[in-house]
Amino acid sequence: MKYIKFILLLLTLTSCSIIYSTASLQPPTDVKAEKLRSERLPDCAACRVLIESFQKGIEKTKRGKFEGGDTAWEEDNQKSYARSEVRLTEIQENLCKDVIRGEIQCQELAEDLETAIEEWWFKHQDLHPDIFAYICVDFTARCCQKDRWGKDCSECPGYPDNVCGNNGKCRGAGTRKGNGTCHCDKGYTGEHCSECDKKYYQSYKDETKLLCSSCHEACGDGCTGAGPADCQGECKKGWVVDQEKGGCADVNECVKSDKYCPGNQFCVNKDGGYSCLKCDRACNGCIADGPDMCVKCADDYEKKDNICINPDILGRKQRENWARYATYFGLCLATYIILQGNVYAASAIGLMVALYISVSEYMIANTNVQDTTPNVDFLPPTN
Repeated sequence: MKYIKFILLLLTLTSCSIIYSTASLQPPTDVKAEKLRSERLPDCAACRVLIESFQKGIEKTKRGKFEGGDTAWEEDNQKSYARSEVRLTEIQENLCKDVIRGEIQCQELAEDLETAIEEWWFKHQDLHPDIFAYICVDFTARCCQKDRWGKDCSECPGYPDNVCGNNGKCRGAGTRKGNGTCHCDKGYTGEHCSECDKKYYQSYKDETKLLCSSCHEACGDGCTGAGPADCQGECKKGWVVDQEKGGCADVNECVKSDKYCPGNQFCVNKDGGYSCLKCDRACNGCIADGPDMCVKCADDYEKKDNICINPDILGRKQRENWARYATYFGLCLATYIILQGNVYAASAIGLMVALYISVSEYMIANTNVQDTTPNVDFLPPTN
């Protein structure tokens, strides 16, 4: 009994040790969430997060109404729920609770701006319906209007309708930071993103829009159009300058296939490159795939009607074909004999024989049951 208690105690301690060590290897699930909550955002981003949370509160409470004793009081004072203190309190109670990144900072900012938000709610909604512009742009000067930047909220290049040519972003736009220069989208360049970058060409342009498209893969420097014939300057590897027509032309590596695809392989050319594929096993060198494309036949193979075949396999296939057909004939003959004695039994056996033949032929036609060489004993002679 004493030994049993000792063993149970040992097992318990071992289990606890395993559980503790496993748990210690896994970080607390709330570490990441707490890190996101305490993350500090830039001034403008933090103000934007606060106002977005406030606007969500407005949306959630837009169908609300008074309940309990507040109804009579509000009716007596001719106030509506839409702009009531009750609704504002409901919004403020849930403010920042939907924020994932920077929740703590959002709550701190909400406390600092509580009076300003109340002022807007009760006094300035009609004159300043955009609470973001009122709080973040005008009151706190944390942000700028759209497509303005810096301390003085200067205009971005191309303001207001063609900022950075509509093909880039203004650095610092909407904030009190940045330098107001354009960061162009891929394929565009220039101070106002009004030019096509290297390896791109102008595919469309009007008074307000520029569209740049990528050059063909053959072009190493630049181009004037979409195809390889429109390339300018050097060509990429796998292409050469076309001396007659200009642009770039594909190099046909398969002209020198022995250099690029040595051994028992054949070459397949493609734009800007090539592929080497293995010859049929009946071949000792080939120009394409299949036993009819051999330069020479492999050992134990010989040519028949311009196809490399294995004579042993051909003879075996012929014997297999005759044996298969003989089996089918025997089954049909047996069904006929049974038919004379019992029509029902013969009918059932006949259906099974037909099913057997169908399945057998299907498998032969769609699998490698008969090897991979062609059934040449049924092929017509070639000219």
